[in-house]
Amino acid sequence: MKVLVLHSGGLDSTLCLLLAKKAEHEVLSLGIDYGQRHRIELEYALAQCRNYDITRRVLRIEWDKPVRSIPTDRSLNDIRNGVSPAFLPGRNALFLTLACAEAVGIGAKEVWIGVNAIDFSGYPDCRPDFIEAFQAMVRLAIPDGPEIVAPLLNMTKPEIASEAQRLGLGLGDTWSCYQPSFTPQGISPCGRCDACVLHNHAWQEASKQSK
Repeated sequence: MKVLVLHSGGLDSTLCLLLAKKAEHEVLSLGIDYGQRHRIELEYALAQCRNYDITRRVLRIEWDKPVRSIPTDRSLNDIRNGVSPAFLPGRNALFLTLACAEAVGIGAKEVWIGVNAIDFSGYPDCRPDFIEAFQAMVRLAIPDGPEIVAPLLNMTKPEIASEAQRLGLGLGDTWSCYQPSFTPQGISPCGRCDACVLHNHAWQEASKQSK
């Protein structure tokens, strides 16, 4: 079966990509270039697709998205509480709509997305009720359209990192940072934004569990 994976190059979406490949589907990676500040993620996604011999497609859109202040140096408890200041309203709804339209065009039966809502669901469009509502909308908007698959929805961040590790991914193989540092030595994660904090937490806990 042909499936389309929304693939940003981050840990969650890259694990989705590998899970779809492991299930022996015909997998296509779909990226969205929307003028994001952390554009290095697109390069990571492309490199991953080349490494795993997966076809990559990128849709480019013009979007006057609202400016968001990226929080830094927050504790895990702070990140757990409330909606994240980095939440970009409408992003996943937009991405899934584009992915479903693209899926119809290429004959893909499923659209996979790496949302998860267990540990730190500061993003309303990563929760089960959003996925259920979006699927209901798709059934009306696209009769016989693709199914939405969210295989990580009920996994914790450490569980996601552990599964990624089992499938061959390492700490530096994906990109999650919202505001990378640019130095003469190259580009590196800031280590301070919520995405970096969660990424490091996931891998640290996964490392403990593997010992």
